[in-house]
Amino acid sequence: MGLKSYKARSDGMRFRVSANFAEITEKKPVKSLTKAVRKTAGRNNQGRITTRHHGGGAKQRLRIVDFKRTKFDVEATVKDIAYDPTRSAYLALIEYADGVKSYILAPEGLKVGMKVMNGPNAEATVGNCLPLVQIPLGLMVHAIELVPGEGAKVARSAGNECQIMARDNGKVTLKMPSGEVRIFNGRCLATVGSVGNKDWDSISLGKAGRKRHLGIRPTVRGVAMNPVDHPMGGGEGRTSGGSHPRSPWGQLAKGGKTRPKRKASDRVIVKRRK
Repeated sequence: MGLKSYKARSDGMRFRVSANFAEITEKKPVKSLTKAVRKTAGRNNQGRITTRHHGGGAKQRLRIVDFKRTKFDVEATVKDIAYDPTRSAYLALIEYADGVKSYILAPEGLKVGMKVMNGPNAEATVGNCLPLVQIPLGLMVHAIELVPGEGAKVARSAGNECQIMARDNGKVTLKMPSGEVRIFNGRCLATVGSVGNKDWDSISLGKAGRKRHLGIRPTVRGVAMNPVDHPMGGGEGRTSGGSHPRSPWGQLAKGGKTRPKRKASDRVIVKRRK
């Protein structure tokens, strides 16, 4: 992926940095592999706001991505590299030898025309999906299952990757993107390589309107409100709160531990994240 900057013909373009989409080859998504998504504007089934700052935004069609990769031992050809409006990573449209098409996350280095395969008999090359226990030490992987057969849950966003550190008695130790070292079941499937679109975090929207196109509404600081609206509001003149930072409902916002003391996954974490 490459980045594109603009001449400052307007304030909105002055600091704008966007993707040049040079890798994208798909002109139109495969309709059978997409579905309409209805926006909720952060409201639940009672119409009450449960997630703040959501609303509006451009219409999107959700791409149905194959995170399970259960079509084993059938070679597939990469037909297109596709854009997905609902995620940071690009997708690869693959077509299996029997004619079935599906979308997968596009790893770095995967090109149109290359071959990929799923299953224990696949080689450990970019784009292939196989059990962790069969992937050589030191390789980078992404789209990793937490439970065998459940589908990929870990390392799915742009530029993410995990490194295989060790293998013992059917268990595999991975170093996560956060720096955490964690033990996985060796039967969990993972895709070799790192997720593409590594420059995604260097994109600058340039203006508030592009944030609205994404369906994100403005956030007002608590200290800018009145006391009736927020615990940190009010005061004579401008203040920086005067009390410990907290949520609109009084929950303290800094310093407290948010992870449960006896979480089940504690036993598989070898080293905590930085």
